[in-house]
Amino acid sequence: MKHIGLNRRGVLSQSLGLALAGLAPALYAQTAAPVRKAGDKDAVKPLAPRLRIVIPANEGGGWDQTGRAIGASLVAAGACEQVDYENIGGKGGTIGLAAFVQRYSQDPNTMMMGGTVMVGAVALQRPAVTLAQVQPLARLTGDYLVLVVKADSPIRSVTDLVAMVKADPKQVPFTGGSSGGIDHIFAGLFARAAGAPVADLVYLPFTSGVQSAEAVLTGKAVAGVSGYSEFADLLASGKLRAIGVSARKPMFGIPAIRDQKVDAVMSNWRGLFVGSGVAPARVSELLAGVKNATNHASWQKSLKQNRWESSWLDGTDLRSFMEIDQTTATAIIYMLKLKA
Repeated sequence: MKHIGLNRRGVLSQSLGLALAGLAPALYAQTAAPVRKAGDKDAVKPLAPRLRIVIPANEGGGWDQTGRAIGASLVAAGACEQVDYENIGGKGGTIGLAAFVQRYSQDPNTMMMGGTVMVGAVALQRPAVTLAQVQPLARLTGDYLVLVVKADSPIRSVTDLVAMVKADPKQVPFTGGSSGGIDHIFAGLFARAAGAPVADLVYLPFTSGVQSAEAVLTGKAVAGVSGYSEFADLLASGKLRAIGVSARKPMFGIPAIRDQKVDAVMSNWRGLFVGSGVAPARVSELLAGVKNATNHASWQKSLKQNRWESSWLDGTDLRSFMEIDQTTATAIIYMLKLKA
């Protein structure tokens, strides 16, 4: 286990936007120079000298990007001097979820990233530890899904991909995040919309967007599904080509999938959770600190750079949303007959 420490100076488709003691997770510390002074009117009382964010995924993916971005903003906003990151990947976040519950249920200074992918993974895998054993703190972002192909692929549009899937889905492997996550669910919905038997869908799950992109680039997969931020660099370099986005309208210069006669609108939300044993007063303090951090310039810069949409939700509204999201994920997985 490696520590690097630095001081501060140094709803259906729409709302779906869906190992333990022996593990040796990697820990990284994130610090940034403070921007606000103690006398600023919007300054808040520091939460603790150090906070921890458990990221139930490997480095480089959407949860990792979001966790480190909000951690840097917590430091910049003066909520703490340092944030440690603990990456525990595997099975759509359920391994990290179990580790978080075992180790940090009572820890007032530890939060966990989560979101649509974990909701779907829990619904698909039915693990012993579920989201019922943590407290949702805040929904932070929404990230629309992008369908990509290799730059030299003969597939030029969603219509082309539909035709191939309909002809023989077994010859058109998709790739994306973990089994049961939003990428997997979206691939199933796409196959169903194409008129192909979902049972014949070939889906290659990976724990990071980097691995999914590599599967497309090497030809192991014909199409990749993930958030725009995870494919952004390869799209910019011209190695991958986007053929559709799961928003209601074109985004990032990419045509909407629904405008290509496949009605699939889906957003991948990400947020923070705390342990079930954390006292209500402390939950309120953490919530205020995170909210303040999302108002900081560093967070706003992250939203812009990663093309994330701010999707703040907390309190009873978030709990109600979570209930609907979990029910929806379970229903879709059953309907599509997806298997882990």
